[in-house]
Order: sequence, then structure tokens, then C-alpha cells
Amino acid sequence: MNRPLRWYDTITFSIYFFGLTTLSQTMTPLVVPLLVQQFVGEAQQGTFYGAIRLWSLMVALLWQSLMGMASDRSTLPWGRRRPFIVVGTLANVVVIALIGLSAGLEGMNGYWVLFGLLLLMMLASNTAHGAVQGIIPDLVPEEQRGRFSGVKAILEAPLPVILVSFTIGRLIKAGNLWGALIIAMLTLLVVMLVTLLVPEKRLEKAPPMDWKPFLQLVLMTALFTLVILGMGLAVNLVINLLTGVTSPAVMFAAMFTSGLAAMLIAVGLGVWFSIQVGIGGAARRQPAFAWWVISRLAYLVGSTNLASFAVYFLQGRLGLQKEQAAGPASTLIMFVGVAILLLALPSGFLADKFGRKPLLVISGLLAASGTLVLLLAPSMTFIYAGGVLVGMGTGLFYTANWALGTDIVPKAEAGRYLGISNLAGAGAGAVGAYIGGPIADFFTTRLPGEPGVGYVVLFAIYGVLFLFSVFALLGVKDGQQQTV
Repeated sequence: MNRPLRWYDTITFSIYFFGLTTLSQTMTPLVVPLLVQQFVGEAQQGTFYGAIRLWSLMVALLWQSLMGMASDRSTLPWGRRRPFIVVGTLANVVVIALIGLSAGLEGMNGYWVLFGLLLLMMLASNTAHGAVQGIIPDLVPEEQRGRFSGVKAILEAPLPVILVSFTIGRLIKAGNLWGALIIAMLTLLVVMLVTLLVPEKRLEKAPPMDWKPFLQLVLMTALFTLVILGMGLAVNLVINLLTGVTSPAVMFAAMFTSGLAAMLIAVGLGVWFSIQVGIGGAARRQPAFAWWVISRLAYLVGSTNLASFAVYFLQGRLGLQKEQAAGPASTLIMFVGVAILLLALPSGFLADKFGRKPLLVISGLLAASGTLVLLLAPSMTFIYAGGVLVGMGTGLFYTANWALGTDIVPKAEAGRYLGISNLAGAGAGAVGAYIGGPIADFFTTRLPGEPGVGYVVLFAIYGVLFLFSVFALLGVKDGQQQTV
């Protein structure tokens, strides 16, 4: 860059994240659940939605890393990052339009078309995402990155959530899917045009390609996916064993126990495989790191999937029909997002003053309490209150958990260690949705007179995972930081 940084660079460098979050908040909790429900019916919606979440997240994780590496080494005349951002955005707009057209399809044909389009959307989104993540490290000196990252956090989280709640969510509730998708497409195009103002220059010589980190990520992702698939099979085995059972109490106990066990095993094995591939024998010298990642993944399984299944939960809990749940769901997610914002900002100070682990204990208890309120709430007012509690816990969690991780990992290899936690973040949505979806469908089929009871069971499992994230902190002993 051949000029000094200016105030508006804090916006132009990060505004693309506003578009990415707007798209994800439109698709993941609103559009995709409703289209899956339309194509496969309420009796199978959880299972098929979980499959979409698993494969789309794994594809996104790998492609984002690959595109980040490609843009790092790009010597294109138009800059390192901008060509990837433009190509990813234009491809995304095309795919979003095709998703809108897919709404006119029916049955499993419609589902598989949607499945394929969502994988293409992940490729398009992460072509741009992998590149845009490099802008701040490329152009901002270390002493100014805190300010730029703060603006990025606001653009990435609360602002797009509010936009979706007040515009896109209401349009979907009114049955205007195309209106919602057009706003998402226009948002992506606008933030792309603003991002083109970033004053990056052409890279004259590409650094050598080091494939080892990417190949490690491929292996970690493959092993993690196999674990999730295996636990999904185990839950389906329990479902088959309950074929002749008529007692609701036995059904509840069996599915809750098996679902919770499957998710805990997926979390534990997923972390173990990731650590063995990523850092190998050094893991034995870093037990605190393993427990930190387990605690992080357990919490994120709960928080991520509460939002993912919000539409289905509200439909069953309050008797809302199809698109009617989109408005309340987007408002609920907005309450959660605002609570996260309000607590995330001061939580860094609180973590420094009172310690990381006390804040993480509070965050787990707040999120578990909020989940309990969601399960017992007789009206949307109380559901919103539960969402606020979950958001407050999550706001504390994001800052305190990451600060604890940076305390634990060896300083000389921080990037290598913390990269494993990124797989945990992506795996959270896959674990909770792929394993949890069939559990919800089981109750929908077996207890049709109790709409939504399957999502109550599922949310209860997520609530226990919040508590388990607190328990896992016992393995993070003070003073275990290493300097390998």
C-alpha cells in the first residue's frame, strides 16, 4: 500500500464480513430450514437439514483454507485478494438466484437440487471469505490491528443480524422469499464494490507453497467427519431398537441419553483426532490445550444449533405454521446478537480483572439457564428472555474462551495450535445438527400429537452441553502454559 491508513479504511477493509453474515443469517436459520421442510416434510426435516449442515460446513472449511492459500500467493494484476472477492461474489449471486428458483420444485428432487446449490454457495462464499481474511494482516500494522478488528467484529456480528431481523426475516414471514434473497444479493454486491476501494497492490513474487498445513486440515476434517457419521449411525441404531416401544418416558430417556452421549463422544474423539494430526506427540505435554478445545467445542455445539433449529422449535413450541416462524426466529436471533455485542465488549476487561475461567463458568451457567427458559417459556416474551440469557453467556464466552486459549498455547506455535480450534468451530454445527436432527424426527413421527417435543429434547441436550463445557474446564489447570 502506497498511502497512509485513513479512518474509512476501518470500514472498507472489513465491510465484506457484513455481507457474508447477512447471507449466512438469511440461509442457515431461515431459508434453508423452510425449504428442507417444504421438500421432505416435517417427519424428516431434522435428518435432512442435519445432512446439509454436515457436508456444507466441511466443504466450507476446506475450501476457505485453500482459497486463503491461493490468494496469499496470487500475483494477478488486480491485487492478491480482490479477484477472489469479485469472483466469489458474482458466483454467489448466481447461486442465490438458483436457490430462489429451486423453491418451485417438489419432493426429493427439490431437496437434492438445494443440497447441490448449497455446496456451490459454500464454494462461492469461501472463495471470497478466504481472501478477505487476509486484508487486515496484509495492510494494517500490528499496533493498529486492535482498532480494525473491533470494527470488523461490529460489522460481522450485530449489524447484519439486526438487518436480517428487520427486513429479511419479515419478508420471509410474509412469504416473500424472492424479496429476502434480493436483499441478500444486493448486500453482497454493495459490500463487494466498497471492498474494491481497498488500496492493495499486486504481489510481485509469490512465496513458495507449503501444502503440509492444508493436507493436515484435510485429514483432520476427514477423521472428524467419520466420527460424526459414526455417531449418527449409533443414534439411528437406538431409534431402530425403540421401534416397538410405546412408553413416552422410555423414549425420552433413551433418546436424550443416546443423543447426549453421541455428541459428547463426537466432541471428544473429534478433538483427539484433530490434536493427533495437528500437533501429534506434543499433545501429551499439553493436556490443558485438549480440554480447552473440548470445552470450546461443547459450548459451540449448543450455541450454534440453538439458532440453526430455531424455526422448527418455534413452529412446534408455539404452533406457528411454516413461514410464520421466520419473523419470531429472526427477532430471537437479533436479541441473542445484541446481548452478545453488549457483553463481548466489556468481557475482555472482566477476563483480565477476574480471570478467564470464572467468566467461562458464568457463561456456561447463563447459557444453560437461558436454554431452560426457552424450554419452559409459555410465550414469545419469555423465549426472547431466554435468548438474551444465551446471548449474554455467549458474549462472555467468545472473549474469555479465546483469551484462555491464547494463554495456554505455546507462543512460538500459536498459529498451529489455534488453527485446530477453527476446526472445532466448524464442527460444532455439524455435530449438533447431523446427530440431533434424527432425534427430533423420531419424536415427530412417534408422538404426532406432541408437536415440537423432539426439539425440546434436542434443546435440552444442548443445555447440558453448555454445562459440560464448564465441567471440561477442570482439565485446564492453571500454570499449564508451555513455551515449546
